[in-house]
Amino acid sequence: MTTQPIKPSNPSFSSGPTAKFKGWSLSKLNNSLIGRSHRSNDGKLKLQNCIEETKQLLKLPDNFLLGILPGSNTGAFEIALWNSLGPKDVDVLVWDSFGNDWANDISKQLKLPNVNIIKEEYGSLPNLNEVSFQNDVVFTWNGTTSGVRLPDAEWIPYDREGLTICDATSAVFAYEIDWVKIDILSFSWQKALGGEGAHGMLVLSPNAVKRINEHDPKWPMPKLFNLKKDGKLNFDIFNGLTVNTPSLLLVEDWLTIISWANSNGGMDFLLQKTQENYEVLKKFCIDNMWIDFLAENEIYRSKTSVCLKIIDPWFCSLEKYEQEEKMKNFVFYLEENNAAFDIKSYRTAPLGLRIWCGPTVEKLDLEKLTKWLKYGWESIYKK
Repeated sequence: MTTQPIKPSNPSFSSGPTAKFKGWSLSKLNNSLIGRSHRSNDGKLKLQNCIEETKQLLKLPDNFLLGILPGSNTGAFEIALWNSLGPKDVDVLVWDSFGNDWANDISKQLKLPNVNIIKEEYGSLPNLNEVSFQNDVVFTWNGTTSGVRLPDAEWIPYDREGLTICDATSAVFAYEIDWVKIDILSFSWQKALGGEGAHGMLVLSPNAVKRINEHDPKWPMPKLFNLKKDGKLNFDIFNGLTVNTPSLLLVEDWLTIISWANSNGGMDFLLQKTQENYEVLKKFCIDNMWIDFLAENEIYRSKTSVCLKIIDPWFCSLEKYEQEEKMKNFVFYLEENNAAFDIKSYRTAPLGLRIWCGPTVEKLDLEKLTKWLKYGWESIYKK
């Protein structure tokens, strides 16, 4: 390939914040309540709309709660851990860097005595048969930095004793979630649907509500983490009240995104777009022998945060620092040519590429990206 390929219309393939949907513009935020209080009637109504419209899009059961929390997904998930853990032993599934963070939170910060960490290396899924559902079970649905996901929730029983606590920030809106298998789930606006950072959302099942109401954690609980009022779950948080001040500009952005999703077919549309996007990279890896998925088994391969590795023999024969330099040059070349931004693998993950294929990314842009990956690699290293 000697002729420079056509560039993607939107070269943003970051795994968070992710690309805005096609047709998004700042003018869509003209109705935002900038300069208004989130405690005003208008502000509270916007927040309530965020919650209700998101619940409808996700098809949450009527008896599940959904609230807006600070700190993006990290904040929402740690708030969940701090408020719910303690009464039972804990199994933690780890197969990427964020799962490892949650394991460290539980064992080193909360210092729970009986923590069973079930770990697998990048590119593989832990043995789910090792999980004991007499315990609380903490896991990510989609390993954002490893490109490995749970294929389904069939491994989770209906009659479990402990809570299932799930970080699903790069899974919701892209995979089917079996809600009856989930007790606590977190996500952020800036992942699957291309919102902005700083805000997380937390789902609670009736069992999770019961746990929080009955459990009094032994560790200090900062105001920012506290889900209780007068010793019980503060239901106002799940009806438009927030723990701290949210950005009403970003609230408007989220409402715009939900409207876009619904106007195009809702969850069916989002799931289909994600699958079609993933298929583009799958075909690319089949057609090009120098690159492959980090996750070799397609059953548990992520369809959102797709992680790729270089398998070119000459590249694999290099020292690690030489590989780092080659990859740095490759990614810089793509960015310099406005062909792809932010696709280098996560800093603690194996060296390679990480390309977001969620539903706000256009299939045509991914097809153009693959041509640039081939063109860039051959231009730099196959001369």
